[in-house]
Amino acid sequence: MPNTTYTPLPIPPAALDELRGTDDAGRTPTPFTARRGPAPVDCVGSPLRCCLRAAEEGERVALVSYAPLRRWARASGAAPGAYDEVGPVFVHADACGGPDPTAEGYPFARPGALRTLRRYDAAGRIVGGRLFEIPQNAAAGFDSAFAEAFAEPEVVLVHVRAVEHGCFHFEVRRG
Repeated sequence: MPNTTYTPLPIPPAALDELRGTDDAGRTPTPFTARRGPAPVDCVGSPLRCCLRAAEEGERVALVSYAPLRRWARASGAAPGAYDEVGPVFVHADACGGPDPTAEGYPFARPGALRTLRRYDAAGRIVGGRLFEIPQNAAAGFDSAFAEAFAEPEVVLVHVRAVEHGCFHFEVRRG
């Protein structure tokens, strides 16, 4: 996403392939068509973590359990212990093209929305965090919050989560 200082990372394609078969809670996802109406299919506008945009009516999606820190730890050799979390995220039911390379700004950046920015060290432990209300100038607000987080030398990655549901939105790593 070109006009940001920090790069929001979607769920990696290899992880998505695995999650579409068996999610991180050991369940087989049940894809459905996004539409407006009663749950569970009323997910139009929900954040898709595979391509960092909102779900549109008529798209095939799946709600899967995802453990972002666990997957990062596996690749990095970290041992997050009790900080390993599994939570629900929406993804396309089939492979998609990922984030739009021409998209500007941060995904899911609705002014006024509350986010938690959790900071993790190289061992996968939480070393801080903060409540963040997305300002009108979302890009500047996120840039400032990430600069604050990465000013701490032990911080190697930040997870952005929704306060309302606790859902993982995206990750930013130290450049």
